[in-house]
Amino acid sequence: DVQLVESGGGLVQPGESLSLSCTAVGFTSKNCDIEWYRQVTGMQREWVSSIRRSGTIYHADSVKGRFTISRDKARDTVYLQMNNLKPEDTAMYSCKTAGPYCSNRYLDLWGQGTQVTVS
Repeated sequence: DVQLVESGGGLVQPGESLSLSCTAVGFTSKNCDIEWYRQVTGMQREWVSSIRRSGTIYHADSVKGRFTISRDKARDTVYLQMNNLKPEDTAMYSCKTAGPYCSNRYLDLWGQGTQVTVS
């Protein structure tokens, strides 16, 4: 079984924090870039953050300064630390594999998503 599995979502009040996890199951993601996206039902999916194989990180302007992506290669897990959450951050958050060094067999895999609600 080859999967990405997200966890850590929940219901929080504005200004509070959550940490999301994206774990590779059935393969190693160490050669893959990992990207976080979010989507509200009925709206276009939005890119949030990426971490490259090299460790270089990127964040969307809408979350820059509040969210931080990081990686624990030993645990085959990528994290998204989300601070100072706002109601507009409410969405289903999903991770996916990407990048030129990610084997085609494991490229463009999506997790099932974890819901974040800020109210």
